[in-house]
Amino acid sequence: MNNRMDNPEEIRLQFIRPDTTTEAELPMATSGVSAGFPSPVDDHLEPSLDLNRALIRNPGATFFARVAGDSMQDDGIADGDLLVVDKSAEPFDGCVAVCFLDGEFTLKRVRIAPDRIVLVPANKRYKPIEVGRDRNFAVWGVVTYSIKKI
Repeated sequence: MNNRMDNPEEIRLQFIRPDTTTEAELPMATSGVSAGFPSPVDDHLEPSLDLNRALIRNPGATFFARVAGDSMQDDGIADGDLLVVDKSAEPFDGCVAVCFLDGEFTLKRVRIAPDRIVLVPANKRYKPIEVGRDRNFAVWGVVTYSIKKI
């Protein structure tokens, strides 16, 4: 069965290896940022935050992937978002993962049961994909962060 016939969505992922040889240390406010009522200004900053160290646990197995498509939009992952994908992370029931299915990459929530695996989109326009034994399937990497441009 062809995945495009089962689930006619257009999702493409562009994979990018992170450059962890540089440091991107930025100052970080100690008190956080209030999303409700304004809080008093905090003149003290925490030590710098290096985004490489904060987002990447295993540099040799981590990739960035740019999302192209809308099948995960109801989980807050939209077209153009940047994902941090860890190939060394163990897939678990309910994780969001980049999966390799029948020669194509797809981004889905993985539902793992003793007798089956189902790839679940987060957009009602698309149907879940049951992964049968006849399919060429692998979880390529687990999504650990989604970075949005707003």
